Parts: sequence; C-alpha cells; structure tokens
Amino acid sequence: MTENEHRVESWEELQSLLFGEMWNESLGLFRSSFAFRGNSDASVGLVSGLVRLGGDVELEQQLMRAFRKYARQDAVPHDTDWDWLALGQHHGLPTRLLDWTYSPYVALHFATQNLERYDRDGIVWTIDYVQAHERLPTRLRDALAAEGANVFTTELLAESAPGLRDLDDEGEAFVLFVEPPSFDSRIVNQYALFSVMSPVDLDLEDSARRIVIPAELKWEVRDKLDQANVTERVLFPGLDGISRWLARYYAPRNRPTA
Repeated sequence: MTENEHRVESWEELQSLLFGEMWNESLGLFRSSFAFRGNSDASVGLVSGLVRLGGDVELEQQLMRAFRKYARQDAVPHDTDWDWLALGQHHGLPTRLLDWTYSPYVALHFATQNLERYDRDGIVWTIDYVQAHERLPTRLRDALAAEGANVFTTELLAESAPGLRDLDDEGEAFVLFVEPPSFDSRIVNQYALFSVMSPVDLDLEDSARRIVIPAELKWEVRDKLDQANVTERVLFPGLDGISRWLARYYAPRNRPTA
C-alpha cells in the first residue's frame, strides 16, 4: 500500500474519503474539485484504450480518420478533433482519453457493477483537476483563466490546440480535463468528463489517490447504491440499461449476513 492508497473498512469510512475534501473556502460552498473513476478490479491501472493497444500518436490519427469516415457527419455538434475524439471514446473507440465523473456515486457504481468480479477488490481513483491544471503549459492555463473555468470544453480546447498533435508539441508532460458535449442522456446522467494525457502514455498514478473497496464490502456498497437509485437504468437510459439493471438486480447471489 502506498501513501496515495487507502483501503476502506466500512461504508462510513468510504463516504468520509469520497466527500471529506469538498469544502471550497472561496465559494463558501461544498463544491469538490475532484474527478472520480471507478473500476471493479483494483489491480487495473489508469491506462487508456489507446495505450492498451500499444498505440501512439500515429495509431491515434489512423483510428480517428477511420472513425470520422464511417460515422455520420452530423454526429458531433462542432467539427473539431476534440469533439470527434470525445464521441469515439463515448462509443468505445480506443483513444488517449480516460472516462471520469464528477460524481463519487457514479464512480462507485462502476466499481461494483460487475458481479463476476466480486471475488476481487474494487477501486475508486480520485484526482484534483484544479491542481492538475496548475501544471499546464502557460497558454493552456491562460485559456482556462480567461474563460473563468476550471475544466475545458471541447470548443475551448480546440481554440488552444486545434489538432491532437498540438498538445504533444508543447514538449511537456501534463494532463487536462475536458467536458464532452452532451451527445446523449448517458453523458449527462453519468456527469462525465474525460482526461487528456500528453504524451499519450503519461502515467497518472502518481497524481491520483486510490480508494480500495475490499471484495467483502462490495455487496453493501452495491445494495446502498441501488437504494439510492444509482443504477444502470439511470446511468444508461433506454431499454439496454433497464435490461442490464434487472439482470444484475435479480441475479442469484450469496449475500453476507448483516
């Protein structure tokens, strides 16, 4: 266990870690600057789909050219590289992006949704995107400040870096966070944002905190999320989401006693 890792022992401790740093003194509100990412297997690192393919910028360009060729041309609200990249990520295309959410409970859902992995620990990663953006190259940091924003939109990012290669030309290693367009209600309901790494194989693990959910705690977390209506039915609106929710909810299970 590293200094950036905490293995929780109870639901209450989990809530304390997820919500414990939300007070924003300048706003006088409980407003977090953290992004959250859940995975049902704590051994899986923060690795993008592009890197899992063994890919680099050249492969990224090829994937994007093919994706744009075969997708509907009106599929994105703005014809920018970043809109297309976000759309591809949203539909499973291997990209340099990683999915995150503003919601701790959405991250917990993805840490507990896979019943086949209840024999192993889950994880929620957290990263402070405001602190991460303090280490951006000057022109990107200035673009955020001029907009009065804490994260990029695809439009704002396209103004500062029109092409995918423009980020890598900065010659510095950094991560930035961008909110995708609201392609559909799934993006909205999952309170989604993406991280963009430059270079594509940048290791984020030293910048993020690991909250490990023991396998024996997963059922309690899952049941309480279901009670709170954080389910596939809500996060994946439509008949597919309803079917996935019902298949999991009524699956035979060996529950621990209270």
